[in-house]
Amino acid sequence: MTPRRPLLLALAGWTGLGLGCAWLPALLPVWQAAGLVLAGLAAADLWLLRATPVPAVRRAVAGILPQRVWCDVRLHLTNPGARPLRLDLHDLHPDDAEPRGLPAMLSLPAHGDATLDYRLRAPTRGVRPFAGCDLRLHSPLGLWGRRRRTGPAQEVHVYPNFAEIGHYTLLATSDHLAGLGVRRQRRRGTGAEFHQLREYRRGDTLRQIDWKATSRVRKPITREYQEERDQRLVFLLDCGRRMRHRDRAGHAHLDEALNAMLLLAYVAVRQGDAVGLLTYGGDARWLPPRRSPDTVQRLLQTVFDLQPSLTVADPLAAAQTLLQRQPRRALVVFLTNSRDEDHPELLRAVQVLRRRHLVLVADLREASLDAALAEPVRSEAAALRFHAVHGYLEDRRHQHERLRHLGTRVLDLRPDQLPAALLNAYGDIKRAALL
Repeated sequence: MTPRRPLLLALAGWTGLGLGCAWLPALLPVWQAAGLVLAGLAAADLWLLRATPVPAVRRAVAGILPQRVWCDVRLHLTNPGARPLRLDLHDLHPDDAEPRGLPAMLSLPAHGDATLDYRLRAPTRGVRPFAGCDLRLHSPLGLWGRRRRTGPAQEVHVYPNFAEIGHYTLLATSDHLAGLGVRRQRRRGTGAEFHQLREYRRGDTLRQIDWKATSRVRKPITREYQEERDQRLVFLLDCGRRMRHRDRAGHAHLDEALNAMLLLAYVAVRQGDAVGLLTYGGDARWLPPRRSPDTVQRLLQTVFDLQPSLTVADPLAAAQTLLQRQPRRALVVFLTNSRDEDHPELLRAVQVLRRRHLVLVADLREASLDAALAEPVRSEAAALRFHAVHGYLEDRRHQHERLRHLGTRVLDLRPDQLPAALLNAYGDIKRAALL
């Protein structure tokens, strides 16, 4: 029980009246009577508050929330008492979540109900708890307040942003990927699976013409091919300390990598390929390659609570583990963020994998590096920074060239460029039938 502002003001006025009795003794009876009345009202108000039952609270919230998206939460309160009730309410939402509409003041009629709607945005993925609701009940006269914790404790799962991934997948299925920078190239048919025969169209090559069918129907007929199916794609996802870096809007590199990975997994499954995952540098998780329709959902369930660790990732150990678990040839996509000291281990990992697999390395770099090169040089400090960044990126380019000499495809890019670049690389590999 805590006294509220009206009681404190009344006590302050009663105390001032008592001080005035020192100069005007005639006020003494008034002061004593005021004290008795105030004490009686405070005691009666306190007794009524103690006898007030705590309202029942129910929470309605989706069990799965998208990351960094405002979501609706509804609280339903029921007053079991025979008197109206006023209260302050704060829902004990996940600590790192941002609310809109809390705390709130509510009035409940006797034996009545009330609802409170507010919005919540969770910035990080994973399992996030609601610990209940914190209520401060007001006494009938407003002299006292009483805090009570009630309501259900529950957990929600925060998944990568569905809306963002859904936007990409919608473009992928509606053939509008050019808006993301994804290239659409004509299939040449070399090394790909035969699909059907059709009439010749302008732009078809002579190699596509089926001369036997042409001679039978007396008009040009060409072979149409489709990308090979039933192949395997395995992601090697770095969850080490490098992936903790945050660029635009506070998004961690691991979050951006997960979104791009889920997009490519969706497209690969639609192409009939099996998709798998191995994480390293933190919480090690393994999902064998699958081509079932629920593969992307299984990926989501596997990675939604992954967080970058504080340990140093070991790509060589991850490559050796993958070689044991995935003996059949596959496209292995490294999703990492490397520094100079990491490149020797990354080079050895690629050498181990390329004996059996086709390797694609997506090496993320910080957007601040590109911003530093774009800034005008107007001082000695700016010139030193420019040359330091330029030298760092030049060394990084040389290291990537060493990987390319091994026959490895390397993407050196910012996290926001990753989705389109991965899709382009995957499409190029499929069209060239390198698997």
